[in-house]
Amino acid sequence: MNNEELYLETPLRNEVERHIRKLIKPLKDEDELRAVLKVKLTKKEFKVLNNWANDEELKPLLEKLSLDEERYTELSVKLIKKLNQEKLKQEIMI
Repeated sequence: MNNEELYLETPLRNEVERHIRKLIKPLKDEDELRAVLKVKLTKKEFKVLNNWANDEELKPLLEKLSLDEERYTELSVKLIKKLNQEKLKQEIMI
C-alpha cells in the first residue's frame, strides 16, 4: 500500500475527522477504520455514523432503528463523545 492510498478521502474517514476535536495523526485506511469502529461502536452508533457519512436521509434510518428524535439525539451525542475518547482515537489513527 502506498502513501496515496492511505490518504484517500472517503465519506467515512471524512465524517470521523469532522467529529474528532483533536486529530494528531492521520486516520487508518477505510477498511481498517471500518473494522475498528464496528468493534468499538454499537450497531446503532455505527449505522448513524454511516448515515452521516453517506448523507442519507434521517427518517428511514430512524424507522429502521426504531428510534425517536430524542433517542437519536442522545445516541449522536454519545457517538461523538466516543469518537473523541483517547483510547479509540489511538486505535483509529496510523
